[in-house]
Amino acid sequence: MDKLLEPLVTGDRRALSRAITLIESTRPDHRARAVALLADLPDRQSLRIGLSGTPGVGKSTFIEAFGTMLTEQGLRVAVLAVDPSSTRSGGSILGDKTRMETLARNPMAFIRPTPSNAQLGGVARRTREAIRLCEAAGYDVVLIETVGVGQSETLVAEMCDLFVLLLAPAGGDELQGVKRGIMEMADLILVNKADGELLGTARRTVADYAGALRLLRRRPQDPQGFPKALPVSAATGDGLAGAWDQMQALAGWRRDQGHFASNRAEQARQWFVADVREGLLARLETAAARDRLACLGDAVAGGSKAPADAAHAMLDWLARQE
Repeated sequence: MDKLLEPLVTGDRRALSRAITLIESTRPDHRARAVALLADLPDRQSLRIGLSGTPGVGKSTFIEAFGTMLTEQGLRVAVLAVDPSSTRSGGSILGDKTRMETLARNPMAFIRPTPSNAQLGGVARRTREAIRLCEAAGYDVVLIETVGVGQSETLVAEMCDLFVLLLAPAGGDELQGVKRGIMEMADLILVNKADGELLGTARRTVADYAGALRLLRRRPQDPQGFPKALPVSAATGDGLAGAWDQMQALAGWRRDQGHFASNRAEQARQWFVADVREGLLARLETAAARDRLACLGDAVAGGSKAPADAAHAMLDWLARQE
């Protein structure tokens, strides 16, 4: 039994932080230990809520207000915040704890910023495993904040029970609402900053998206009336309780209808496939593979090989390494 397991399952935040650091490590010995730790975790379930939105929409402010409200109700809240990594330096600011200063000091909450490390889809490479660790640590709600890149940021919907899209007032019209991609993945659309001078604009934006959602085909896992759009204000707290009620109602309906369990089973299947893909990609990181890639890359750049021909040769080379 791993020495991190006992303090982790009793809710020790330091042990949880160390466990997430372990699973994020790329060292082979750390990876082997992480796999063993994950296999020993107790089967606990939290409500997983993915949160996406464009930069500047107020995701961090919303999470702090929303998470504080949940802790006041006696719920333990974990926040996994994914920050974009620089394509030049590879670094990330990881400033979410600074933005969520009040929630970060709350003993009922846990906040973990993670760099995306060029991972597509708005999440980090080991976000699925971090969610499992938070569940094992006894957190009732796990919030996953994506990097906020735009309409293609849908991977988080494949690892959550509920997917919430946060929008700004005047962020689009009905045509924008019916576009495929992130809009059709959302279970709940929340128009933030619905206060002060923006209140009227926010209400019109809600009406636009509500009309657009009625044009989309209702999914079998949704009750009548979902997905829906609502106004909220992270600054004043208006609408947060109503949004939480809607989330609980949707999650409860899915549990009663059996969709919740089937969704979790499909997520486990996707996790398995994703790990297989990552394992295959890891084989390209060996010294021999990098040398072979560089050689074929030079041939492509020099015009002596076509890209498709070189890719086929690389795959044949990998197959012979078995």
